[in-house]
Amino acid sequence: MKAAMISLTENGRRLSGLIAEKADFLSYERFCFKGHCDSSAHSFDSLAGLVADVFDSYDALIFVCACGIAVRAIAPHLRSKTTDPAVVVIDDCGRFVIPVLSGHIGGANALAERLAELLDAQAAVTTATDTGRHFSPDSFAAANRLIITDMDAAKAVAAAVLDGEKTGLVSDYEYVNLPSDVSAGTDCHTGLYIGISDVKPFPVTLRLVPRNVVLGIGCRRGTECGAIENAVVNALKSADIAIERVCAVATIDLKAEEAGLLALCEKYGWELCTYTAAELCDVSGDFTLSDFVKSVTGVDNVCERSAVRKSGGQLVLRKTAADGVTVAAAEMPVILDFGRKIL
Repeated sequence: MKAAMISLTENGRRLSGLIAEKADFLSYERFCFKGHCDSSAHSFDSLAGLVADVFDSYDALIFVCACGIAVRAIAPHLRSKTTDPAVVVIDDCGRFVIPVLSGHIGGANALAERLAELLDAQAAVTTATDTGRHFSPDSFAAANRLIITDMDAAKAVAAAVLDGEKTGLVSDYEYVNLPSDVSAGTDCHTGLYIGISDVKPFPVTLRLVPRNVVLGIGCRRGTECGAIENAVVNALKSADIAIERVCAVATIDLKAEEAGLLALCEKYGWELCTYTAAELCDVSGDFTLSDFVKSVTGVDNVCERSAVRKSGGQLVLRKTAADGVTVAAAEMPVILDFGRKIL
């Protein structure tokens, strides 16, 4: 989780520094108000301007200040619980850690609990499913990299749980740690279907789709982002794979600095993983081989081998080529864990 830690006072500066030293579960940058800054933090003189700059660039904003100040600073930027970052507020004495925004999908509740444990403070979690120790479809989906296809259905499932009703479960994937609120099978009014088929096993069905597809991409040097994107979109469409399911891109290390590929990954927020020719040669499987590709790169196939190497799974889209771009896709194996936290 990439976090921006923002402080306004001298106590806040010290506390953000302490968090930075101890919170090995965070990737962070510190921002301190001018006059209360240090050499390892960025100085700012306008909180409103800083929040405008960082709101969309981080997974979490951690404010060390009064809660009201933080709320007013983020208010102009709020859009949706599915896209807003986690926001956590800590008083500058370090006594209370309050998740303010995106408690479930963004992971603010789990982040607050981790920070409270680190600071020996009290996490003030207020969401109903958490205070009652109930199953939260939002948290479960976020922690297991599942796409929520219907927020109204997610709300209906959460409401049913809070009303004491069982939620059903039909899953195309293995799962562990099933909570008492959830019952395997279809004998419930509300329920979860986890898979990629367009089915509704319950009168109210929350369909959760795994984000577990790895793209393997090869391209000619200098290929523009638009050309790579078109090839990816068309290849996925031909295989009936939703682009939202993509979680990463893999390729050979010769393409680690390919501008068009880097721009595509930045646009979609995809991780880019690269492998040497020797690493790709070691991948076992039935691949589409090319003597020409081997003469250029040292390996007989880049896109299929890299997709399988990163995913650890099976190909779901074999090599397709267009305009100097090759695309393949593989699925990561999925084991759902109902006890998994987002951090």
